[in-house]
Amino acid sequence: MVSDPRDFSFVLGGPLFQLLRRAHLTDDALMLVRKRVIVIALFAWLPLLVLSALEGHVLGGSVAIPFLLDVEAHTRFLVAMPLLIIAELVVHRRMRPLVRQFLERNLIPESAMTRFEGAIASAFRLRNSVLAEVLLIALVYGVGILIIWRQYVALDTATWYATPSAEGSTLSLAGMWYGYVSLPIFQFLLVRWYFRLFIWTRFLWQASRIELSLVPTHPDRVGGLGFLAGTVFAFTVLAVAHGALVAGQLANRIFFVGAALPDFKAEIAVVVVLILCLVLGPLLVFVPQLAQAKRKGLREYGTLAVRYVREFDGKWLRGGAPADEPFVGSADIQSLADLGNSYEVVRTMRTVPITRDAVVRLVAATLVPIVPLLLTMMPLEELLKKLFAILF
Repeated sequence: MVSDPRDFSFVLGGPLFQLLRRAHLTDDALMLVRKRVIVIALFAWLPLLVLSALEGHVLGGSVAIPFLLDVEAHTRFLVAMPLLIIAELVVHRRMRPLVRQFLERNLIPESAMTRFEGAIASAFRLRNSVLAEVLLIALVYGVGILIIWRQYVALDTATWYATPSAEGSTLSLAGMWYGYVSLPIFQFLLVRWYFRLFIWTRFLWQASRIELSLVPTHPDRVGGLGFLAGTVFAFTVLAVAHGALVAGQLANRIFFVGAALPDFKAEIAVVVVLILCLVLGPLLVFVPQLAQAKRKGLREYGTLAVRYVREFDGKWLRGGAPADEPFVGSADIQSLADLGNSYEVVRTMRTVPITRDAVVRLVAATLVPIVPLLLTMMPLEELLKKLFAILF
């Protein structure tokens, strides 16, 4: 029995969470976020600075990209990684009331309460799974580091972390820490977020298998599920983290490989679509029920409207009204208007619980970290002039 729906959270739990608790880097409510950000980010970034200094690759030397000029590394560990950690607290606080909304709006029939509670319990078990996080670690090292990073992401030029050769890239001391400690930490935090989004999607899918008590005339025009669009506020920080990660990668290629920002239009579009799919895609599981509720509402309210307008017609246009009943001020007129408004709400009911504002907010959050790269295409003064010309 779920006695307190406010306890629902697909973020608060798991082996890493327990480890951070023992290390006094978090508490039962995911607080101490500033301490957590500083310790984890510096553990990933500071050794890279020290080792690069020992090897003479901090600001010059024989490499094309010294450490302090590597925008991607600093963005990854000093911007994107802290945002991934901060996002945990934001999502935890904003997503907890969602289960309470399902219950407070009476969307779950009493007969299906056991199934709903079972979906919550299943989400908790998956969230707390030790095996799941072990598999994520294996995925990070087996695929993320050895395949994706070494073969597709690492720059094909001499950097502070690796020197390319005919036999393959040779890692420096800083590169070994980068490739086998810092990057895996970051990638684990990232894929752990994808796993959490999978848990959330799975929970919503299980909830959508329940025949919900949707109300076609609900003012939110999605049968009472309008609160789900609010999840975009919870995931905005996660979207900014993805944008920052992409911005760092593009900056390195623009500054050191000679690429231009327009060359990466496809990559930027892919990231935006990815965020939209990750955050808003899970809400589409309710489309079939919403479409069914709309069809049913149109049928039932259409039948009711026919009955009422026939009686209204017979009473006021065919002489059925009592002689002493005044037409002006009659409640029948207001009832007819109310019925028309109710039918219009049903007719304009959306079958997708996603708003335009939610889409715009997510797209903007993803693109904000990339916007400064426009300065590589034109001076700030010219960019501001074009912006003012558009706005004013």
